[in-house]
Amino acid sequence: MSVGHGFHATMTAQPGKGDELVQLLLNAPSLPNKDCVVFLVSRSSGNRDVVHVTEGWVSREAHAMFFATQQAQALAARLQSLLAGESEYADAVPVGGKAAF
Repeated sequence: MSVGHGFHATMTAQPGKGDELVQLLLNAPSLPNKDCVVFLVSRSSGNRDVVHVTEGWVSREAHAMFFATQQAQALAARLQSLLAGESEYADAVPVGGKAAF
């Protein structure tokens, strides 16, 4: 399956809440969603409260349909309660590479 819509998000957790933010993201309901083909969580090596997420979806519409669900809205609300400010987003569509975990 190829990625037709994607983005990178950078989130800064409230001080000391980075681990909780990472755990929440690693249990996100988008992970088992068949239309979400890339979901990568990483964090800053210099500030453990700065967390990055890269998502790739089969289409913008698939992402919008998922985000409209109650599960996704509940996740977004929980995320907001952990954040120190607004997240930064940049659109991205992978064109190649490799991932091994």
